[in-house]
Amino acid sequence: MMNNNMNETLPDIRHTILLHATAEKVWEAVATAEGLSSWFMPNDLQPVVGHEFHLQAGPFGQSPCKVTLVDPPNRLSFNWGKDWTLTFELVENEGQIEFTVIHGGWTAAQVTEFGEPHDIVRGRMDQGWAGLVNKLSAYVGG
Repeated sequence: MMNNNMNETLPDIRHTILLHATAEKVWEAVATAEGLSSWFMPNDLQPVVGHEFHLQAGPFGQSPCKVTLVDPPNRLSFNWGKDWTLTFELVENEGQIEFTVIHGGWTAAQVTEFGEPHDIVRGRMDQGWAGLVNKLSAYVGG
């Protein structure tokens, strides 16, 4: 069997943070257009499976997305652009919410729509998510 490193899958980006907020408040922050816009990017999300929407990705323009899973207030997933999946997970833990973002769909050989290699973009996005979960925490009063 040939081992083709070019098709090697890169690990998902995962960031977990404890939030001092109710599940309802965190769900509102990740599963509504208004909530998501306040800490991530402007968008027209609706938490409905199959809903197609766009993230306003600044200089990168409008990124097409499609909702793939809605399980309030536990999990929301959507496809982002041509390669990626985003999942927001909420787990109640002794009066707090353990929030995890999972950004998947990374392959060593692939490039984004903008011609950048996944392995380079992945590092940048990993750092970006570290900051974004802190913005989410501030938004929900966390």
